Amino acid sequence: MMKWIVGLLLLANLALFGWMRWGSVLTEDVDAVTVQAALNADKIKLLPLQPAAASASALAPAVPGVPLTLSPPAASAVPVVPAPVGAAPTESRKVANCAEWGEFSGDDLVRAQQALAALKLGDKLSLRSVEQDHGYWVYIPPVKKRAQAEQKVEELKARGVKDYFVVQEKGRWLNAISLGVFKSNEAAQKFLVTLNAKEIGPVSMGIRKSKLRFTVFVINGVDTGITDKINALKKGFPDSELKVSACNN
Repeated sequence: MMKWIVGLLLLANLALFGWMRWGSVLTEDVDAVTVQAALNADKIKLLPLQPAAASASALAPAVPGVPLTLSPPAASAVPVVPAPVGAAPTESRKVANCAEWGEFSGDDLVRAQQALAALKLGDKLSLRSVEQDHGYWVYIPPVKKRAQAEQKVEELKARGVKDYFVVQEKGRWLNAISLGVFKSNEAAQKFLVTLNAKEIGPVSMGIRKSKLRFTVFVINGVDTGITDKINALKKGFPDSELKVSACNN
């Protein structure tokens, strides 16, 4: 009888243990919805989006003694074409130009000076002298006395002749009056016709075999506008020459 009682008690304990261990599973409603714990909305904080490369580096574990290196951004898809060897730079140094207009003497020198004065070139304008061993000159033949030469000079002034020179060297040409020297025979002939029209005489023309000095106008830093204006003036001086080139620094 005692064996039956002990066996029943053992079975009762086993049943109680099984109910306590798996009883909730047997009674649970599988269709019931699981209720989450309420979220605290006031404690929610949105974090800014991080670039992929930065996020990846942030997630990568740091290794002691090894610096963390971020990958450089991807290169542009546009190819870079290298400049050809020996190619000039895109910005070249601007070269200043200078002009020389000459050669002048006598009345042409005076007229050229007056014409250039109207351009108001200021410090840009300068003069230089050129000497030649010979040329053509227009002159009033020498007189015996200095007083006669001075009287002739007054007549020249009265007729509008502003450029003249009384020769003072002893010899054949003493007291002759030079009215102009020229590089070519044609220029001298043209000037002689001009003087004859003013009824200045007696005037002669000949070859001068001594050193003759001519004047050249030098204009620094000329541009297209100044060059065009000088070319326009040059029409009144057909025997003159205009040269434009880089300035000598």
